[in-house]
Amino acid sequence: MNWLYLRGALRRWTQRLWRRLPLDLPLTGALLLLAGIGLAVLYSASGGNWNQVGNQAARLALGFAVLLVLSRVPPAILRSWTPWFYFATVGLLLLVTLFGEGRGAHRWLDLGVVRFQPSEFAKLSLPMMVAWFLHDRMLPPGWGALLACAVLIGVPAGLIAEQPDLGTALLVGISGAFVIFLAGLSWWRIGALAGLVAAAAPVAWQYMHEYQRNRIRMFLDPESDPLGNGWNIIQAQIAVGSGGVPGKGFEASTQAKLDFLPEHTTDFIFAVFGEEFGLVGVALVLALYLFIIGRGLWIAASARDTYSRLLAGAISMTFFVYVMVNGGMITGLLPVVGVPMPLISYGGTSAVSLLAGFGVLLSIHAHRRLGAH
Repeated sequence: MNWLYLRGALRRWTQRLWRRLPLDLPLTGALLLLAGIGLAVLYSASGGNWNQVGNQAARLALGFAVLLVLSRVPPAILRSWTPWFYFATVGLLLLVTLFGEGRGAHRWLDLGVVRFQPSEFAKLSLPMMVAWFLHDRMLPPGWGALLACAVLIGVPAGLIAEQPDLGTALLVGISGAFVIFLAGLSWWRIGALAGLVAAAAPVAWQYMHEYQRNRIRMFLDPESDPLGNGWNIIQAQIAVGSGGVPGKGFEASTQAKLDFLPEHTTDFIFAVFGEEFGLVGVALVLALYLFIIGRGLWIAASARDTYSRLLAGAISMTFFVYVMVNGGMITGLLPVVGVPMPLISYGGTSAVSLLAGFGVLLSIHAHRRLGAH
């Protein structure tokens, strides 16, 4: 009798706790599953380095804690915080130009107790700011609003490109561009802006660093320098291709264990996964990614105010771009730009900022019935 009473009390307590936690169960479960897969792959790719796995687990725990906190903050409050968050991010990026650290590129700030990349914060603060700017204006935006949005996007993206980190700068810019696209930008204006970008490409080529030009050249013809600049792409393709359909099995990646594959715990960790779990494993993980993206877009579609709708859609589509770019990079379909595979690649700041974005998504979902404007 006592056992039945305790079991019933525990069930009621669990139900009350879950109702208090504003979490979308399918999305939260998919993120936890993806993070678990990432830790398992990291264990294999690092050669069983429990210290590295433990560090990543701690960072993911911090990220999920941030997710939980943000999920409880109403979108109206997040909207009021947006300008402060944006300008704080710009300030940190300015500090990077003066005091930044890194190998060949100044991307990190070291505050003694913590070392982080401010550019990761821009992946969230920038779309938040563009959504904040557009939420109370007539949509679709006119040329004046588009010019203002271009400035809001260009300032942080330009500071990141100056580090130099062109790949992250482009992704940050794309996150802001998604907000503009979702605001109902007409197709003729999209075509006009695309034409301007294409016309500016030759000019941008002249201002690119030589290593950035080499990445584009190697993307077009990696075999022209197989032992130099083309090494990364070739070894990643060998890893993915050697996995075949079923894969070689867990901890059986020869490309990682023999150090043929560069950055096999960070940017190229998904190549290790492809070698070990093959086409079947890759398809299942990509299906999980697509579910997360689709769930995010569903949350965006059900949002009740413009700010929430634009921001949720931009976060979801930007997540899709990260997956597409990293997957294209390791298969040779896109140039190498140093973009991690979300929640699988080793990295602290990127994981925390990514989960913070999903915390905002969960907040929008939890407060959708309130219709806050």
